[in-house]
Amino acid sequence: MDRTPSGVGGLDELIGGGFMPGSSVLVCGGSGTGKTILSTQFIYKGAEQYKEPGIYITLEEGSKNIWWNMKSFHWNITKLQQENLVKIYRFGMFSPKEFALKFDEELEKIKRMVEEMGAKRLVIDSTTTIGMFMESESEVRYNLFKLIDEMKKLDCTTLLIAETEGTRDKFSRFGVEEFVVDGVIALYFVPPVRCMLIKKLRGINHDKKVHPFEINEYGVEINPSEQILWESLSK
Repeated sequence: MDRTPSGVGGLDELIGGGFMPGSSVLVCGGSGTGKTILSTQFIYKGAEQYKEPGIYITLEEGSKNIWWNMKSFHWNITKLQQENLVKIYRFGMFSPKEFALKFDEELEKIKRMVEEMGAKRLVIDSTTTIGMFMESESEVRYNLFKLIDEMKKLDCTTLLIAETEGTRDKFSRFGVEEFVVDGVIALYFVPPVRCMLIKKLRGINHDKKVHPFEINEYGVEINPSEQILWESLSK
């Protein structure tokens, strides 16, 4: 079966070779856990190693900040941008009242970018920001489902970042995000250790243990052979 390699050292060993093509995966965790780094690595390595075009959609940080983050790992992001293999797009800035009205318009822009670029990878940073502008949990769920469904139609594998309180059993901010995606990868930071749990991945017999990872000059690297006790994480 075809898979979309994650581009993250050690991760594919835990998920049977990669993500299901066209699937949606929530990358969740508290501040400083490595969500943005893992997600940018997914885009960058996909373009560099597999020639799969990717788009990083940011709703908070400016596109320049994302570019700086990638450059800090000595990734040649400029070359891939020039080759139209990587694009960083800043979601339109709207007031809370305007956001819900403009969401469909922005979604159409993203769809056009994916189609024109032939993108196979997409990152949404973050679902938390989207949810903050919505009036109810049902509206959050509906709009995320709509976004994910459109990317599935385009066979674009999508990572969605969710900010949490960093506790063991919390996988999203609004309590609905993890139910509309195909997979959930939770990141934790218990100083000085960072670790990862693959909570679910539909269609994949994935690893169920908690594994430590480090952030080095190459980005995120996981050690599949090492484990951390679930009980050692904060509740």
